[in-house]
Amino acid sequence: MIDYLQKILTARVYDVARETPLEKAANLSARLNNTLLLKREDMQSVFSFKLRGAYNKMAQLPLAVLQRGVVCASAGNHAQGVALAAKRLGGRALIVMPVTTPQVKVLAVKARGGEVVLFGDTFDEANGHARELEQQRELTFVHPFDDPDVIAGQGTIAREILQQHPEGLHAIFVAVGGGGLAAGIAAYVKLVQPKIRVIGVEPFDSAAMYESLRAGRRVKLDRVGLFADGVAVKQVGRETFRLCRRYLDEVVRVGTDDICAAVKDVFEDTRAVLEPAGALAVAGAKAYVERHRLKGATLAAVAGGANLNFDRLRFIAERAEVGEHREGIFAVTIPEGPGSLKRFCALIGHRNVTEFNYRIADAAQAHIFVGVQMAAGRAESRRIAAHFTRHGFKTLDITGDELAKLHLRHMVGGRSALAQNEQVLRFEFPERSGALMNFLNAMSRSWNISLFHYRNHGADYGRILVGLQVPPAETKEFQAFLRTLGYRYWDETDNQAYRLFLR
Repeated sequence: MIDYLQKILTARVYDVARETPLEKAANLSARLNNTLLLKREDMQSVFSFKLRGAYNKMAQLPLAVLQRGVVCASAGNHAQGVALAAKRLGGRALIVMPVTTPQVKVLAVKARGGEVVLFGDTFDEANGHARELEQQRELTFVHPFDDPDVIAGQGTIAREILQQHPEGLHAIFVAVGGGGLAAGIAAYVKLVQPKIRVIGVEPFDSAAMYESLRAGRRVKLDRVGLFADGVAVKQVGRETFRLCRRYLDEVVRVGTDDICAAVKDVFEDTRAVLEPAGALAVAGAKAYVERHRLKGATLAAVAGGANLNFDRLRFIAERAEVGEHREGIFAVTIPEGPGSLKRFCALIGHRNVTEFNYRIADAAQAHIFVGVQMAAGRAESRRIAAHFTRHGFKTLDITGDELAKLHLRHMVGGRSALAQNEQVLRFEFPERSGALMNFLNAMSRSWNISLFHYRNHGADYGRILVGLQVPPAETKEFQAFLRTLGYRYWDETDNQAYRLFLR
């Protein structure tokens, strides 16, 4: 048996790493009715905990070995740690990264002097290529997780947590990819304070440790999801599996929406934007609290990293409301005709509409894709759907439908033979509670609505695209109506994109 307690206590990490704070997430703690502490590893110089293990491993290598060069495979954060360690210790580093690695991580590795080779779509493919380069160029391989020195380096986080909060912790939540972080933290905690639970967290689509622990052996997944690229590993390590099997209490799995919601939660408390894998532990803590109906406990979650491509924020923001169960999404059938749309919107009541997609399609009925803000969690979407149905609007609750969330919300519409004499306008109005209903009240006329799209983006102004069927004889009346409406608008009837896809 390797003496992990000694290895962690003597690990050489503080040449490059800092002791990160353990901060209370005040807003999230209040919502959870538990105290949640964030171990802020996103505050390291490489914005991730990974430099701990990488540096501790490389600090044990002779200078001649470092100068000949090391090689590693990484989805980004381990790569930055290896590159930084090589630069600090006077060595060379060759980094093999999946082609799917966020550009921010690739550029960060290059900025620290690492030579980058992009290969494969997953960590496992990149890892295989790194092993080939190890043999071809006689380099020393620095494993991202399955190495005792790497594991010990990551385990120093547990030492800090227990020093910063020496008593009263119920559980520590840790993201799991290959298992190095979880193995190091679990080994230290169980050797020092065995009553504290250590809980791993994995995405449903990359749950290699969960499946391995359930099977009692290392399981290799056929494929892994790439959203949380930092934990997209098909098979956990031999040593990490051995340690997690012995010391890890359980593994919690969470979905993409849960991870997005956790990114938002941490931002609201700290103004830091974590990468998906970095927010994984927070998502797991929330799921654990809900499942066990836990109250009054003190929990710690490792905020593992913040190397996020900026363009991913659009997707995360879109899915966070659903992941937090603050947005219900519905497919609603309404009778086609003047007044139906307004009558349906009246049923929404005081709730904010987050999205509204409608295109005339049938002479008898219309189908609407609508998002509604919720406050009471999962059960509220079912109550809202039942409310709409009771009042004569057939409703399907699609809040949990991946097809709807990923694709359909952006595809509702198309050309319609029924959209005759259609005038298309964009409107802008001050965004506030009830703004959509106020807009519809202001527009109350006999002209039929043939197209309607609205999305609440949380901005100061709401923006709506509306199609109205206006008979040619009523054009002057329609223009007079627009002048007195009181909302800023743009006539898009001659817009080329509209003519190509909708007219």
